[in-house]
Amino acid sequence: MNPPTPLTQTPAWRALAAHRDETGERPMSALFAADPARFERFSVRAAGLFLDYSKNRIDDRGMALLAALARERGLEAARAAMFGGQRINNTEDRAVLHVALRNRGDAPLEVDGADVMPAVRDVLRRMGAFAEAVREGRWRGHTGEAITDIVNIGIGGSDLGPAMACQALAAHGHPRLAMHFVSNIDGDHLAGVLARVKPATTLFIVASKTFTTVETMTNAASARAWFLAGGAAEADVAKHFVAVSTNAQRVAAFGIDPANMFGFWDWVGGRYSMWSAVGLPIALYVGRDGFDALLDGACAMDRHFAEAPPERNMPVILGLLGVWYRGFFGSASVSVAPYAQALARLPAYLQQLEMESNGKSVTRDGRPVDTPACPVIWGEPGTNGQHAFFQLLHQGTDLIPVDFIAPLTASHGLADHHRLLLANCIAQSKALMVGRTAGEVRAELSAAGLAGEALEALVPHRVFPGNRPSNTLLLPDLSPRSLGALVALYEHKVFVQSVIWDINAFDQWGVELGKQIAARIGAELAGGAPGVHDGSTLGLIAAVRAAS
Repeated sequence: MNPPTPLTQTPAWRALAAHRDETGERPMSALFAADPARFERFSVRAAGLFLDYSKNRIDDRGMALLAALARERGLEAARAAMFGGQRINNTEDRAVLHVALRNRGDAPLEVDGADVMPAVRDVLRRMGAFAEAVREGRWRGHTGEAITDIVNIGIGGSDLGPAMACQALAAHGHPRLAMHFVSNIDGDHLAGVLARVKPATTLFIVASKTFTTVETMTNAASARAWFLAGGAAEADVAKHFVAVSTNAQRVAAFGIDPANMFGFWDWVGGRYSMWSAVGLPIALYVGRDGFDALLDGACAMDRHFAEAPPERNMPVILGLLGVWYRGFFGSASVSVAPYAQALARLPAYLQQLEMESNGKSVTRDGRPVDTPACPVIWGEPGTNGQHAFFQLLHQGTDLIPVDFIAPLTASHGLADHHRLLLANCIAQSKALMVGRTAGEVRAELSAAGLAGEALEALVPHRVFPGNRPSNTLLLPDLSPRSLGALVALYEHKVFVQSVIWDINAFDQWGVELGKQIAARIGAELAGGAPGVHDGSTLGLIAAVRAAS
């Protein structure tokens, strides 16, 4: 992956800028009126998912120019480098091979000439066997009772992915098992969970690659103390705690049997790790077959991403549209609106996936990026979001693209509810596009009996500018396979954008500075000598110490 020409100096970027000047304000409704086949041409299927991207401010020429930009930036070579196990994480000198975790074929995937698949399959086999032992009641706690509650202790990628997936797949979860996730070092998080579970029937998963992560190990130590205070002996820890880690020495010192340590590799980044042993809570909840189906869906999307041409490649299309709005329309944020309450944690998961990956201001070789890069990702499920922030989407001053996500079928059996949910999803995407003109507002108000100054005073408040872009992603259902395909889609979208912006999407140096300073301040709050700080920091430290 050689450093390319600065993005804004490339011929494809300049051609896109000219195209934006020529066509960027053209109403999408006019594009539909002029082209009855627009929906068919600007939609694509992959891995069981359907993407309608016809409600975007784009035409055939624009899509061709975006595909040319992808080729000009070396996307196909970069993709091959990632799938080939090359060390594309250049700042940490690591390969990036999360696709190996869901490689369902027999083909080897290599890092430094060694096939990683035997080790991957071994961990997946051990995860599956352990999950089934817990689910079937063969793994029991120290009193001989079956496990009823599983508490995952992790943070970042060791929390967001498994928590999101377990909530999304609740309809497929084991009826005896209740899933809990603790991430925040705020004691309220752990205390709230511990108040709902019993020591004798609770299994804790401590997820930390090094077994040194401050938040995770602080929570794990407190959970261990709570467990022992409930009457258990030290030897009983091994029946109630397992680890997702690579540090066997620290795991054993904690009291966990290293045989119940599930490892992963440095070529698996935290925010790309739910397919690995980090996904143990998912396997416990939905079972070995369910976890395999999750991997199957992701693998199907991997194959589509690896094989489809840019013009018909779902992750490439999503990524390029994001670049289009960020670079040429000044869109500083993207809203994710899943029309499925079970996907309530998806926006938070995507925040880490996208913003920790591409939220950077330098290129792979350390030069400043020369165009705005990663937008802010935010959102909530529909229809709740309609009564919260959709006002901003429709009539605010910023152009905010929206990703609508909806399963076509639901498992709850309330058909009328799901029909209304889907009606709202489709209606919102249409309303964002068509808007409402002043003439339409006047006609509506007149029909309601208003006239004259009273009518005219209301007109500007009820005008919707429209021409606001959105994608609509339809899932056949909210099954493990569909969720796997959806998450892999967004992973590859992030990669596509990183290649266009020439950003290393697989490091996260931006999280380090605050952690280092927190360690020093933590010692000072505990009574250590004050360090050298600015006046504000000194004042806040003094206020905390005075209160304690």
